[in-house]
Amino acid sequence: MRRPSKHQHRPLVYSSLLVPQASSPFLKPQGLLQLPSARRSLHFPGFLASLEEMNFRNLKAPKVGGAGGTLAKIAFIGGAAVYAARSSLYDVEGGHRAIVFNRIQGIKDKVYPEGTHLMIPWFERPIIYDVRARPHLVESTSGSRDLQMVKIGLRVLTRPIPDQLPTVYRSLGENFNERVLPSIIHETLKAVVAQYNASQLITQREAVSREIRKVLTERARNFNIALDDVSITTLSFGKEFTHAIEAKQVAAQEAERAKFIVEKAEQDKKSAIIRAQGEAKSAQLIGQAIANNPAFLTLRQIEAAREIAQTIANSSNRVYLKSDDLLLNLQQLDFENQNKK
Repeated sequence: MRRPSKHQHRPLVYSSLLVPQASSPFLKPQGLLQLPSARRSLHFPGFLASLEEMNFRNLKAPKVGGAGGTLAKIAFIGGAAVYAARSSLYDVEGGHRAIVFNRIQGIKDKVYPEGTHLMIPWFERPIIYDVRARPHLVESTSGSRDLQMVKIGLRVLTRPIPDQLPTVYRSLGENFNERVLPSIIHETLKAVVAQYNASQLITQREAVSREIRKVLTERARNFNIALDDVSITTLSFGKEFTHAIEAKQVAAQEAERAKFIVEKAEQDKKSAIIRAQGEAKSAQLIGQAIANNPAFLTLRQIEAAREIAQTIANSSNRVYLKSDDLLLNLQQLDFENQNKK
């Protein structure tokens, strides 16, 4: 018997190890991949020749049932729609404003208010700014007009001007406060403090604060930043100047105390003079009254005796006094009565 040639094709069988059985409900028999299988051994050249003769066009992918495929399509379309809707909307919270960057036009000039807005996904990107006033604390050390070192702390309430947000983003970016405020605040403080003496910075603090606010507002407006409030929080000097001020205050208090003592002595002197003048005037009037009318002295004696008698009567003790001790001068009264008779 003649042996088969090297290039003669072997019979094709279904390989159960590589391809599912034809009984599967998802595959058709004509779509199965037929692979050569040798009884004894697989010859590599013959295997390649068999692969060349295979018809791959008859292969068909498995299909899913009608109901499952419809649900999968609906789920895919719904998910894509939700993703597109979320990517096309953005929210602007209260106290914020938004500008939009377009990949073709760049930054748009329109400023978007609070609420929900539309955009084109991937082509547009929102940039949101906080337009509420925010505090900034800055401390600066500068010299006064009398060459005293002054450490001054400033509290500033700033916010961007909403209508100028596109310009602010083009020139300063999103962190405009950190780029602008420290430099202009330090420069303004040094310029204003140099116009006043150290003592004037204390006594004229309100005027200094007003001048700082005026200059700083003008400088910030050049960068489209609005200032709502400017106030001086701290104001301190060097140790030597502080000790000099304390000594000056102590001396001033001592001078005020000495002045008060002098004024009090003068007032006491005037009071004593007035009191002496009053007593002298009173004695003069009494002397004139006695000279003009001797009965005036008798009347005074009776009034004094009445007061003494009333005091003794109200007392719980019993006191016996002579009539002379009561200042009644009864003997003189009897003598006068006899002369009248």
